[in-house]
Amino acid sequence: MTTSASRAAVTTANRLVVKVGSSALTTAEDGLDRTKLDRLVDAIAGRVKQDVQVVLVSSGAIGAGISPLALPIRPRDLATQQAAASVGQLALAHAYAESFGRYALTVGQVLLTSDDVVRRAHYRNAQRTFSRLLALGAVPVVNENDTVATEEIRFGDNDRLAALVAHLIGADALVLLSDVDALYDGDPRHGATRKITEIAGATDLAGLDIGMSSSGLGTGGMVSKLSAARMAAAAGIPVLLASSGDAERALSTADVGTAFTAAGSRLTARRFWLGYAAGATGRLHLDDGAVAAVVQRRRSLLAAGVTGVDGDFVAGDVVDLVDPEQRVVARGVVGFDAGELPDLIGRSSHQIPPDLRREVVHADDLVPLSP
Repeated sequence: MTTSASRAAVTTANRLVVKVGSSALTTAEDGLDRTKLDRLVDAIAGRVKQDVQVVLVSSGAIGAGISPLALPIRPRDLATQQAAASVGQLALAHAYAESFGRYALTVGQVLLTSDDVVRRAHYRNAQRTFSRLLALGAVPVVNENDTVATEEIRFGDNDRLAALVAHLIGADALVLLSDVDALYDGDPRHGATRKITEIAGATDLAGLDIGMSSSGLGTGGMVSKLSAARMAAAAGIPVLLASSGDAERALSTADVGTAFTAAGSRLTARRFWLGYAAGATGRLHLDDGAVAAVVQRRRSLLAAGVTGVDGDFVAGDVVDLVDPEQRVVARGVVGFDAGELPDLIGRSSHQIPPDLRREVVHADDLVPLSP
């Protein structure tokens, strides 16, 4: 897919995921900004009226709860964030229901934790829920369930959640809207920078100095947006990054922002879950030969290519595979318990007892990741 085709994928999509950040919906002084929210809904409703199914991933619950609770700033501790989210989520849902109601559209609230996409049974259940909501003509509005998510199981930001939802529902494209209008080759707040309109692959990202979000109202800076875009593009979903102020153009003509080319064919649900949704319970350290076999030749990982083991996992768990520079290059379902591997690593098959002569990670259970 070319970058121009990536933009065309947005304008011709039958199913879209649109993500909007906190800073695009709220202000530090007054909380939820209804003018901004209504403008976003205007743009989305325009596509829905063209028979496009749209899922909206919306941040803003914590920001919307700041003003009603008379909090001076966005809270940093988890307990106060959850309190603000419990108040703000109601305000946000009500605002969306009213705003979409102007177009006789019904919204459905979907609150997710990482468990809902990390655990495969939950993943399938979420998939069925989205499918039914869309079939009934509703606009699902998705947010992380901040009121119950703990530090250990949080998504961290809704950019990653949006990429996961885009694959989960089989979206034709993902649009990330925030307070930045595009990707730049440096931090636009600090000197002259060049706007990057097209990203065709990982090589286009080399050497970029990615700045953080400008407003401080959200948790998802440019680093998280870039990570989400790469995740979706690697899974076969084209991405458009644009300013929320350009929402109408982003969704109608897609002639703004930065377009990310989808890489190759779309991953199956299982391989996407394995590569990007499942939580890794350990790490396997690989030598250069094993990295080449796994990443370039898509071969199974054998004990001879493993140099180290981290974590307490059992056979059937998902683990990260890391190269000698400690970069995660793949993920896979491990075939051994952590306690079994130290006696096997670095040994060729003929040096291993017959009952243990199997792949450490089989090629069918392995997903190479973009660097």
